[in-house]
Order: sequence, then structure tokens, then C-alpha cells
Amino acid sequence: MINVLFAATEQRWTEYRAPLTEAFAARDLAVDLRTDFPPEAVDYIVYAPNSPVQDFTPYTRCKAVLNLWAGVEAIVGNQTLTRPLCRMVDHGLTRGMVEWVTGHALRHHLHIDHFLAHQDGDWDAAKLVPPLAEERPVTVLGLGELGAACAQALAQLGFPVTGWSRSPKDIEGLTCLSGPEGLAQALSTAQILVLLLPLTAETTDLMDATRLAQLPRGAVILNPGRGPLIVDEALLAALDAGHLRHATLDVFRTEPLPAAHPFWAHPQVTVCPHIASETRPLTASRIIAENVARGETGAPFLFLVDRSQGY
Repeated sequence: MINVLFAATEQRWTEYRAPLTEAFAARDLAVDLRTDFPPEAVDYIVYAPNSPVQDFTPYTRCKAVLNLWAGVEAIVGNQTLTRPLCRMVDHGLTRGMVEWVTGHALRHHLHIDHFLAHQDGDWDAAKLVPPLAEERPVTVLGLGELGAACAQALAQLGFPVTGWSRSPKDIEGLTCLSGPEGLAQALSTAQILVLLLPLTAETTDLMDATRLAQLPRGAVILNPGRGPLIVDEALLAALDAGHLRHATLDVFRTEPLPAAHPFWAHPQVTVCPHIASETRPLTASRIIAENVARGETGAPFLFLVDRSQGY
């Protein structure tokens, strides 16, 4: 029997218990799935970083910690976690992110907000013809699983897409850049900028006043990645100065976003409550079951976190 500890909130347990049970059965895995094993009896931990489990030292038999979320910044630095750590990448999470990014990119490309603001019978004031997608350069910062999928989806719609990553990438249909000079070049053409970088020491506060100023005047920012990628005060200043047209934000330094935060009331900011790519229990459970099966046969784990990189 394989003992799997579900270490997350009670709400998550309610959502995941049945899908995980079905996913393990579909892989012919004899699993005892619980929320209360003695630590020394646990073979795998299905984990959310807001779990009460923060000290992994007692879990001496554990073969891997399987994160329910794509982001691992809240756990990757835990010195007691010496077992393999896998982040969540699954079909539902990827498709949700692609749909959110393409939807909001098209919203701003087509100036939908402009038309919603001119429903007063003034035909001439409402008239605004957007350029074709091929005339609207888009930059995606971060070319991991999610960033690459979003960049390719936008390219398929006809946008010229530049992707930037810290290490060199070669992805069909994209202009791929890397390094500091590549970042400056990628920002300089971005009429729509999508932030999908992991949060690390190197990416925290990446979009400060200097880098925001490198964007073309009238650019739009979409941030479904991590809140601390952007310096809030610098973003508000760039919007107020007219350098940026709009920011659509799904992630924030503090979540839930405090009611008094100026983002809520700013006319050029759209606040989304961290819903761009929610982990779906059905599809996520299949990835977890696959990794448990791999652990039992000695095969490499999927989406293993590189501790040196932080993701």
C-alpha cells in the first residue's frame, strides 16, 4: 500500500479527494489517501504551501512532495525539504492561462474598453479602428510551460510575438531573446507585455520605473504571473503619466488585494482575483497520480523543481 498524505486546506481536501482517488485507481495504484498519517509512514505528500506542514524532517520515508500549485516560491527555500519537489503543470492549468492571456490581449488590442465607455449615442466619438494583429507586437517574459503556450497561442492569432527568458530558448513561431540586452530589446517593442516569469531573487521588482520606461508609449501590461514582478508605485506613476495605457493584473504582492489599495480605484487598472490559471482538481489529480506511478517504478518525476533556479 502506498501512503499519500494530502497536506492542504480542508476545502482543497473536499475538492481533491474524489478526483485523486479516481486518478490513482485509473493507474492501478494501491493508495491509502489521508490527511492524518504519522509522518514516518508517508510515502508521498500532495502539498499546498499554505498547509500546516512546514517541517519535513519527520517524513523520513517520503519519496517526493507534489505541489498543487504552479508556483513554488513559498516552499522551494524550505531547508527541511530535502526530498524531490515537483511543481504543478497540467492541461487545465495551461489552458486556463492561455485563455486568460489571449482574452485580455484581444480585449486591449481591439480597444473593447473604449467602446464600452462610448455607449452614449456619439458615433464619431466611439469610432476607433484597431490595427491588425500583425501590427501589434507582443512580448511574453517567461518561456516556461505556461509562457511558451501563451506566446504560441498569440502568434497563431497573427501577433508578432517576442519571448524573453533568462536562458536561451528556441521556439517555433517566436522571436526568442535572453539576457539583459535581450530584455531591453524585448521591452522596447512590446505594445502588449505579458509577465509569466517565476518569482526569484532575480525577477523580484523586475518591472521597476527604469524598465517600465523602456516600453513603448501606450503599452498595456498583463500580469498573471507573480505580483512582486512589478513595483506597484512605479506602475501607478507610469499610468498616471500617460506612458502606459492600462494594466490588467491577476496577482499582487498581498493577496487578497487590500480594499484600500490604489489599484482598485484606478481607471486604468483591471483587478482580477487570481483566477487566470486556477488548478483544476480533475486534471491536476492525473498529474499527481502519474508522478506517484513514476516514483514507484523509478522513472524520472515530471516537472521536478531545480532548487538552484528556484523553479
